[in-house]
Amino acid sequence: MDDFAKLDGMGRMSKDKSAFGLGQANRRRLCLLSQTMLGLGLLGVAAHAQEGGAVVLDTITVQERIEKAWGPVDGYVAQRSATGSKTDTPLIENPQSVSVVTADQMAAQNVESIGNAVRYTAGVGGELWGNDTRGYGLQIRGFNVSDEAFYKDGLRLKGSDFATFLSLDPYGAERLEILHGPASVLYGQNSPGGIINYVSKRPTDETFREVEVSAGSFDRYQGQFDMGGKVDETGVLSYRLTGLFRDGDTGVDYVNDDRVFIAPSLKWQPDADTSLTLLGTYQRDKTGWGIQFLPADGTVFPGLDGQRLPNSRFVGEPAFDEFNPTLAMLGYEFEHRFNDTWMVRQNARYSYLDNDEQLGVFGGGANPNPDLEPGLDPDGHTYHRYADAGRSKLGNFSVDNQTEATFDTGPLAHTLLMGLDYQYTDYSDWGASGTVAPLDDIFNPVYGAPVTDLTAYKDTDTRQWQAGLYVQDQIKYENWVLTFGGRQDWAKSETLDKMSDSTTEQSDNAFTGRVGLVYLSDIGLAPYLSYSTSFYPEIGTNNDGEAFKPETGEQYEVGVKYQPEGWNSFVTVAAFDLTRENVVRYLGNDPFQTGKIRSRGVEVEGVASLDSGWDIKLAYAYIDMEILDDDEGTGGNTPYGVPRHRLSVWGDYTFRSGMLEGFGLGAGVRYIGSTFGDDANSFEVPSATLVDAAIHYDWKNMKFQLNASNLFDKTYVATCYARSSGCFYGEGRKITGSMKYRW
Repeated sequence: MDDFAKLDGMGRMSKDKSAFGLGQANRRRLCLLSQTMLGLGLLGVAAHAQEGGAVVLDTITVQERIEKAWGPVDGYVAQRSATGSKTDTPLIENPQSVSVVTADQMAAQNVESIGNAVRYTAGVGGELWGNDTRGYGLQIRGFNVSDEAFYKDGLRLKGSDFATFLSLDPYGAERLEILHGPASVLYGQNSPGGIINYVSKRPTDETFREVEVSAGSFDRYQGQFDMGGKVDETGVLSYRLTGLFRDGDTGVDYVNDDRVFIAPSLKWQPDADTSLTLLGTYQRDKTGWGIQFLPADGTVFPGLDGQRLPNSRFVGEPAFDEFNPTLAMLGYEFEHRFNDTWMVRQNARYSYLDNDEQLGVFGGGANPNPDLEPGLDPDGHTYHRYADAGRSKLGNFSVDNQTEATFDTGPLAHTLLMGLDYQYTDYSDWGASGTVAPLDDIFNPVYGAPVTDLTAYKDTDTRQWQAGLYVQDQIKYENWVLTFGGRQDWAKSETLDKMSDSTTEQSDNAFTGRVGLVYLSDIGLAPYLSYSTSFYPEIGTNNDGEAFKPETGEQYEVGVKYQPEGWNSFVTVAAFDLTRENVVRYLGNDPFQTGKIRSRGVEVEGVASLDSGWDIKLAYAYIDMEILDDDEGTGGNTPYGVPRHRLSVWGDYTFRSGMLEGFGLGAGVRYIGSTFGDDANSFEVPSATLVDAAIHYDWKNMKFQLNASNLFDKTYVATCYARSSGCFYGEGRKITGSMKYRW
């Protein structure tokens, strides 16, 4: 701090940069303690008398809550985050772009999935595969991301080949944080596009209870609750219990979406320097395959007779369509501070995934006769299909040990982080396929075709290990913040193929790093630049049986962050050049490895929660993506499914006084630019503009809310990867009404 306020022996306030002779580390510690006391309402700010030269202060109650990186946020604007540094750091000091989607924003927009939650975030897409109930379809800076990029409370949620944790319900999240660009220096093997960190709701000293019921489109009925507080008057123990129950269908015919979710947590804090938090999660889904593999003819283009398929079209068999994963997690977070310099943290979790039945009938597209045009048969109506089944069981143990030291060396203030993390995953996958009769008329389907006996094509047991040793130093000098770090990773995998009775072993290691510099100006502007790298070992082989090479990535980023004084707002503008090598991608279920893909672009994101009653979120991304080196002959082209422009604006206004006090309106517009429908760039998927809206009213302890996504029921194709059977409709109109009671 440039100036630090201190009390002299008479209780008078004075300013002295070297207050009490303390170094910067101790001054920060004392300043944080003062802020905490303010948050508890223990400091007085109103003078009423003066005795013997001393100012006597009255105690008043201050309601403002001091934000922590892992805690709740009032409104849409987060000030701090740990995702980009693993330390409690102001967002403005992080040399990479970090987006935060708060629980208040998710509630205002009534999101029901991770993909829904990130759709107003710059450079992030959540609708790549349309109505995918599995949670897939995420994209960051043009790169498709899956479970390699999904974290919960800083620990990765690794999935199997057939199922992941991406369907985790967002109601249990205090916030979702997206770190744009490579993050291997802190998290090890992951995608260079970025990561999504699901920050769980945690116990709180503030006692509250919330119950909500809702009903909406597709016969969806839902009840949810969230409650927490102190277990007893001492406050040593506190708890949180969050849960959700849903029964309903989806916008795709014959596909339901039932869910049970519960997340208990308990915190033990015997003193200010020690805490242990237990976090549990259980989720059981009963749903089907919302993702439908449709032809471009009839979706992107009119069919032979000028017809188009409805976005509710189901091309499978209703009696052969189940996806019922069970997710369970139990972990803890331990923290202890020894003194003003040293503290330790240990975060650990065991995660379990069981998907006993994964059945579906998928569109196979064109008749296999290569002389026919891709798409439907020449009659324009017959659509070929195949059946597929899968089962998965997975167990994962993750632990992250951290030591943090806060100290000064001369004029430099350091926050040094040293860590050792370890992950072990053991999972089994079984997959089989079969044949099923085609739909004679996809525009007027008749169901009931039998599925032949399934033939197994995969039966494997896989074990994976990863260990990482990392160090990071955040150094402050006057208005400058320098962050640099390095990490060494060791990864190993063993895969037993039960069908061939053979075992494949693979070992990889890599060093990754990051360096970034931020200048904190006196007017709230913070220009920054950074360089970071990533590493991700790919498991498996291509169709020729060749083992995949490890993926690597590197990024140059330059930008500016703006946090104006006196305004609860935050703006980030970032330009990046991101290159990813040895990229594994999929055409349907067939993996292939592309040599190199480069993504260049600009992201702009602004968020504000104002005292006038406005909550605003704006996001824009321009992405220029190119395949630089590719054995498939698509070098120089743009990868499928990457829009060059993506723009979104959301605004919500609540009347704070007058006859309409408590009444509010919200509206949002999302623009998704056109994309190529395949890597050959042979056709384009048109752009789409979607409108969302909300009406809400707060009355006493009640809140009534009505939400509509895709208000005008725009029928649009979210993406295509092939013309014959690789197109996916985006979600249609969905209206939900809810009633919440909080006490």
